[in-house]
Formats: sequence, C-alpha cells, structure tokens
Amino acid sequence: MSTLTISNQVAIPLAEIDVQAIRAQGAGGQNVNKVSTAIHLRFDINGSSLPDFYKQRLLELKDRRISTDGVIIIKAQRFRSQEKNREDALARLQQLVRSVAITRKRRRPTKPSKSARKKRMDNKTRRGHLKALRGKVRD
Repeated sequence: MSTLTISNQVAIPLAEIDVQAIRAQGAGGQNVNKVSTAIHLRFDINGSSLPDFYKQRLLELKDRRISTDGVIIIKAQRFRSQEKNREDALARLQQLVRSVAITRKRRRPTKPSKSARKKRMDNKTRRGHLKALRGKVRD
C-alpha cells in the first residue's frame, strides 16, 4: 500500500505522511518502558497533493488535532503493537479527511405552528396547576 485512499478519485501518497514511533504513555509494565509502540503521525495540509477543496475545508475545520500551521497531528497509542497503532493513526487521518468531503444539508429555519404553540402553553398551564396542588394544605 503506497497510498491512503480517501475516495475513488483522491488518495494521499504515504510519502506525504510523516509517521514516527514514540514511547507510549501510561501503564503497561516493562514493555512500555522499552518499546516505542505509540505512533505520532504528522500530515501537512498545505504541502500535500490533496485537491484545493479538501485543503480549504480541512483548514476551516475547528479541530484540536489541526495546528495553526495547517499540520494534522495524530497520536495513536490505543494498542500494544506498533503496527496496529500505525494502522489506527492512518485510519483516523483517513476518516478526518473523508469527513470534510460530506456537505451537510442546509437547515431551513422554521417556526412552530399556531396549534403547536397553543398545545405547549396548555401543557405548561396544566403542569403549573398540578404543581400548585403540591403546596401545603391550609384549613
């Protein structure tokens, strides 16, 4: 596999993705102290061969994984093996890039109907009367 497939027409060459093995954090015994199993993935959006549409959408995204320089940084340390963490990091990058290709349907603002407003107010009044009955009993 020399490319990371995003869609039928778009793929990222693995040469554009910087993958480094680092030591994982947290519990794990002797293995975690000796072996670099976590993966630190860096992907420069501006310097990539992605189409401008993807680049623009990625840079507009409010995501903590995207730095101000336009570099996607993903740290994968979910698994104990380096290879599984590498696959996980690449899958997360793939999912992030695919997510910007989906165009959401614009929401058309609507107002509640007159009957819906009346029903809501009646329900509130009924509920208020019920709560009023919970008060102290007076002789």
